[in-house]
Amino acid sequence: MDLTIPATMKAALMTAPLQISVVELPVPEVEPDEVLVKVMAVGVCGSDIHYYEHGRIGPYVVKKPIILGHECAGIVVACGEKANRFSPGDRVAIEPGVTCGRCDACKQGRYNLCPDVQFLATPPVDGAFVQYIAHREDFLFPIPDHLSFEEAALNEPFSVGIHALRRAGFQPGQTVAIIGMGPVGLMAVAAAKSFGASRILVSDVEVNRLKAATLLGATDILLAGDDASAEIIRLTNGVGVDVALETAGHPRALKTALSSLRRGGKLSIVGLPPVDEVGMQVPFICDNEIDIYGIFRYANTYPQGIQFLSSGLVDIQTMITDRYPLEQAQEAMERARTNKAGSLKVMVYPNPIA
Repeated sequence: MDLTIPATMKAALMTAPLQISVVELPVPEVEPDEVLVKVMAVGVCGSDIHYYEHGRIGPYVVKKPIILGHECAGIVVACGEKANRFSPGDRVAIEPGVTCGRCDACKQGRYNLCPDVQFLATPPVDGAFVQYIAHREDFLFPIPDHLSFEEAALNEPFSVGIHALRRAGFQPGQTVAIIGMGPVGLMAVAAAKSFGASRILVSDVEVNRLKAATLLGATDILLAGDDASAEIIRLTNGVGVDVALETAGHPRALKTALSSLRRGGKLSIVGLPPVDEVGMQVPFICDNEIDIYGIFRYANTYPQGIQFLSSGLVDIQTMITDRYPLEQAQEAMERARTNKAGSLKVMVYPNPIA
């Protein structure tokens, strides 16, 4: 294993919407509490595509050239003088959001709500489409040798599903409906299987995504439509599911998820709709005492995610449909942007994997 650290590295820099150039940059110096990681795999996320295509997501605006990518894993090559948890050669998953550790949210264990979080590839913070990245050591997590760098990188979207199920108090043996089989929805299927769901009912408009969901553990697949929630109720003997996850970011999907719940059921809203306000069936929510949870990223999920992924219970390698070297980052982004019906997860490799 070559742990030699060069003076410069390649980086994929987004200079304008739909424009990425591969440039040479200095390899970053590590702060005392940081670790330098040789980045081996980076997944292309929907947020990366949104920044690439539109230059902004809500209040987060790309105002200067930025490096995208935040689903990542790699090899430790150097440690700061106060960083003592890792040694060169260690394989790690990188949790992309570095928080302050001092605010009320951090102290309460809900550090995903930290107002000062520095999240990779969220303007103005650069991301992981680079050969080397410096990252605070407490947001790195060891991975076993049998877990691939791709799987470790996918622990990031996997964590969203874990967090959504935890927030809803999901228990082994319960039933769950997941509406929307994009990458986050598919990873939520894997999370539900890992948590011991007795039944996982999923819905989407794309047949290939429903097939992918089956490989990850879905027990019932439904083409999205006006009668999807009615079919979920029928399949659960008129009862409904214990927990529903909305992962599509669409008002109709939210309605389907809510209508799929049993009395006393719980809804986790993961997807963000294109409009700020969406109508809700308030009488249904009140009459059935539905609990609703907003989901923002995740917190305290990485160790459990790595444990689940390492168990072999779910083969998430089936998620990876496209692979590109860093030099073809533009092509990778275009593939993810234009082939949403065919591509599930596009992977970028900043360094060759032996």
